[in-house]
Amino acid sequence: MSNDLNQECAVDLVVGLDAGGTRTRAVLAAAEDGRLLGEGAAGPGNALTVPVPRLADHLAEAIAQAVPEGARARVVAVSGGFAGATAASTEEPGHVNARAALTAALERLGVPADRLRICSDIEAAFASAPGAPADGLALVAGTGAVALRITGRRTTATVDGDGWLLGDDGSGFWIGRSAVRAALRMADGRGPTTVLARSVGQALGVPAEALPGAADWSRVHREAYRMHVLPAVMAELPIRLARFAPLVVEAAGAAGGTDTVAEGILDEAADQLIATVRALEPTPGERIVATGGLLGPEGPLTGPLSTRLHTLGLTLDWVPDGCRGAVALARLAYDGDDR
Repeated sequence: MSNDLNQECAVDLVVGLDAGGTRTRAVLAAAEDGRLLGEGAAGPGNALTVPVPRLADHLAEAIAQAVPEGARARVVAVSGGFAGATAASTEEPGHVNARAALTAALERLGVPADRLRICSDIEAAFASAPGAPADGLALVAGTGAVALRITGRRTTATVDGDGWLLGDDGSGFWIGRSAVRAALRMADGRGPTTVLARSVGQALGVPAEALPGAADWSRVHREAYRMHVLPAVMAELPIRLARFAPLVVEAAGAAGGTDTVAEGILDEAADQLIATVRALEPTPGERIVATGGLLGPEGPLTGPLSTRLHTLGLTLDWVPDGCRGAVALARLAYDGDDR
């Protein structure tokens, strides 16, 4: 990539940023054709939860890795997709924070780009689809879950994304919490037998003597199980329940048969996500771009959700992240398209 920069010293450059809750990625590309020329990564980039000075540090670190010092004067446009920000309003706090941090980072690095574009990480992911679409629906299903209607590259309607306490229905957190709930209901006698009781218990360090075989759950065992599971769960941040989602996927497709409880959890998760999409009142054939681990090529909800979407005349167009979309938006800003 650096060889390309050395050989094409007159090429105008753009930078795309995908700044999420766990890391910030920067991608350097040629303004003319979008060819990728460099990459960098740094710490979290949520514009609402990361203080502006620290956010500027993370942005500067990622951009510095992606853009060699000798090429920085040729950067003509920068676009950033930030968790906690949106393109819909330049006055909302996340947008203001993101612009302030990005401006500071670029000044620190000597990047002269005066064409800056701020949007949400989901708006950037939507633009990552082939053709960099301007209108349609975006669906995210990972640790959290949210659906957006995007019009003119800006969010005009939002469904869910309300966090672990109030929403994120059908998300990885929702699935993980359902796994623990199912395990506790089996243990106290309210729910059916499920292998999730054992797998959740093992993940939480429940002693082997409190994890009997399926047919050996005496009342003593049930009480011992609950006394270990509840304190272990309560000692962690609630969002950590998302780590149990893979146990549900494993149980639903276990060799030698499937666990009907685990199957039911995944089935209900797909129902929750389709209800989220329906609330945006989609029309048949409308573009729907999806991102997040639950809906990827190997995602456990890709099949069941695709089947449900088919009845609405919709098909999923999955993208891994917002990097390519951020580059596409930077190129549009370079061309003077501020939609």
